[in-house]
Amino acid sequence: MELPKVSSIGEYIRQQRQQAKISLRQLAAQAGVSNPYLSQVERGLRKPSAEILNQIAKGLRISAEALYVQAGLIEHRAPDSGVLAALRADTELTERQRQVLIDIYESFRRENRGEAPDRSTPTSQNARTRPEPHGPEVLQEESDSSRSGQSPPEPKEG
Repeated sequence: MELPKVSSIGEYIRQQRQQAKISLRQLAAQAGVSNPYLSQVERGLRKPSAEILNQIAKGLRISAEALYVQAGLIEHRAPDSGVLAALRADTELTERQRQVLIDIYESFRRENRGEAPDRSTPTSQNARTRPEPHGPEVLQEESDSSRSGQSPPEPKEG
């Protein structure tokens, strides 16, 4: 869920109140704050505390986290998909397998967000695999080995 960009927490609260079709007085009563105070918050004259933001969020019936993010009290985080928790909880995977899967999953997420790869993140050194052979030489090796009944030679690493 992407939060709309607004210049102030007061503007965001006003937008949310108007979308909910609640008057300033109604929200003030539901949030347990005075009408003049809420008006000053919406106009950017006062900066509400986390406790007041929580009360306003309840009055608006929205997430307090959304207000905290808009007020700059916390950073916006993408919700956890549960994949990492599931990977960490899987007892049938070895620690190495678990780490490789986590590395791959996180690299896909970074790619989808358009971020550059994080070189400081430790990756599993044992996760390297040989490149799959391809091209006409593979077809030639396979046909030679099928005629002779031998298995194809192992590709040389270079």
